[in-house]
Amino acid sequence: MCGICGYFAPKKFSHWHDPIHNMNAAIAHRGPNDSGVWREESVGMTLGHQRLAIVDLTPAGHQPMISQSGRFVLIFNGEIYNHKDIRKQVQGTRRKLKWRGHSDTETLLEAFEAWGIEATLKRTVGMFAIAIWDREKRSLTLARDRMGEKPIYYGWQGESTESAFLFGSELKALKAHPSFQRVIDRGALSLFLRHNCIPAPYSIYENIYKLPAGHLLELNESDLYLRQLTKSRPYWSLVDIVRSSISGQAQVSDKNAINQLDTLLRNSIRQQMVADVPLGAFLSGGIDSTTVVALMQAQSSRPVSTFSIGFHEAGYNEAMHAKAIAKHLGTEHTELYVNSKDVLAVIPKLPTIYDEPFSDSSQVPTFLVSEMTRRHVTVSLSGDGGDELFGGYNRYFKTEQWWNKIRKVPFWMRHLVAQGLLSVDAEVWDRTGSFLASVSKSESRWGNLSHKITKLSGVLNLNDTQALYRHFTTHWPFPDEIVINGGEPSTFVTQPPLHLDSASENMMLLDTLTYLPDDILTKVDRAAMAVGLETRVPMLDHRVVEFAWSLPLSMKIRNGQGKWLLRQVLYKYIPKEFVERPKMGFGVPIDGWLRGPLRDWADSLLDESRLRQEGFFNPAPIRQIWAEHLSGKRNWQYHLWDVLMFQAWLEKERVS
Repeated sequence: MCGICGYFAPKKFSHWHDPIHNMNAAIAHRGPNDSGVWREESVGMTLGHQRLAIVDLTPAGHQPMISQSGRFVLIFNGEIYNHKDIRKQVQGTRRKLKWRGHSDTETLLEAFEAWGIEATLKRTVGMFAIAIWDREKRSLTLARDRMGEKPIYYGWQGESTESAFLFGSELKALKAHPSFQRVIDRGALSLFLRHNCIPAPYSIYENIYKLPAGHLLELNESDLYLRQLTKSRPYWSLVDIVRSSISGQAQVSDKNAINQLDTLLRNSIRQQMVADVPLGAFLSGGIDSTTVVALMQAQSSRPVSTFSIGFHEAGYNEAMHAKAIAKHLGTEHTELYVNSKDVLAVIPKLPTIYDEPFSDSSQVPTFLVSEMTRRHVTVSLSGDGGDELFGGYNRYFKTEQWWNKIRKVPFWMRHLVAQGLLSVDAEVWDRTGSFLASVSKSESRWGNLSHKITKLSGVLNLNDTQALYRHFTTHWPFPDEIVINGGEPSTFVTQPPLHLDSASENMMLLDTLTYLPDDILTKVDRAAMAVGLETRVPMLDHRVVEFAWSLPLSMKIRNGQGKWLLRQVLYKYIPKEFVERPKMGFGVPIDGWLRGPLRDWADSLLDESRLRQEGFFNPAPIRQIWAEHLSGKRNWQYHLWDVLMFQAWLEKERVS
């Protein structure tokens, strides 16, 4: 894993000290082992790289790297898991080629020479963000992996006389360039309040974009000198995969489907276990991470290193389940229990780690488990992606079930019931939930009851399944009423690229296009790279993704339970009683902490005069929900965390 950055400037300005070293330094955490710079001053192109050495630890893997012909210059963040196969194919077409080392970077470069950039990308199995300068064509190409595991930002900044095209793994690299303007995009801020992250292609800054997953962007010499920005294009499209799969889904027996998925996952995990440095895995105790660890251990002659995090607060802790699974599988397990003091220590770091506002509260335990893991290994596999591919979220298999029931009730009656539910204080609901949990011995079902009642009330006020999905993925339902001069732009959620007959499959597709890359993968990448840890996601091997979408929904959701097929694979390696329990999110008890140890911090950021002076938010609704939350009348933890994460980011932005 590494960090990449660079810029194109049509001329060198006299007052500039070349900023590439500052850009590299800003992302040194992504690659602490080596640093490199390459320039073509006659053109105005400069590339920078920070290396975290994983494969080929020798200087032969140094970047920026130039192809043997001298035509291509590459900076690369990621791993190409099938690069040995690609290398053999390239060698077959270029028999006189003498390799300098055994890095996947060199393999990519010579493949570009043999087949071209787009054709090479289509042959890869891996995760990556890359920038390639073609010295012959004088063109720059940016590309991102199919599922969006690795990030890349880009855009024009500066006035016409001192403008530059900037690109890099993280915004902090772009911000280190003197042309960067730091103008906050209020439309993106509205999106942030709705989704708790900023979806691609937007970023928090005007004229700076995220390259969408599976896309490449090519700028030729004319584009660069005329300060033009062409539209990116897909070299692989999940929408096209789903469209063709839905029209002709495979008719396969349960047994064959189980065996095929088992083989695909084993192969993906085996490829991703290759590294020249210590490697392990996150283990939460859920279906996805347990499957990954079980298949790792089944293919390893030594105990796999596994890592989990726990909380002392009831209803948030899965560490004991992870520990039991680790013992059964025979892994070398490490766990860390955290409390509010640990969280308080992390919060000041979040704006720097995430670079732009990001408020999935599981960012905190994700950072803490990454920090702990990095003390033992350099690479960690995770189970992310299983929910979106195999129907794991409750909304997938309950939406149509709920909708078929509630639509029979007149809207006016549903609205009255919703108002009645919301009239009861959150504290009363939570006390009721605690009592019911003790009586029924089902803590996960009745825990955080006030939040569940709030969600139910919102559902009762909706008109169709698409509105239901939007409700489930929304924090602030009317963000433009909160953000001054917001103007929320469209996204895949508001304008779906494909409409499927099944509401469940519609939601799975939209989550894979948006929630997965913009929230889940962003959360893991930034948290892990902040401590120099590489993460790999075997479930997101594109061959696994394509296979999952080739199957009918009944292979994923069956008898009111999600991940049916994935569970059957897992049961080959571990008894089902280890994982047969209600799903628990990787969350933290933010609601109670905001009323307790985090209260003073939050009070300062939510001060009415401060909000008014900064001019981004309408203070009245924010102050109202803060008062309701403190009183226990309602649980507004997610809405408040959105605002607090922006405020904390803005505070850091103003002093950096």
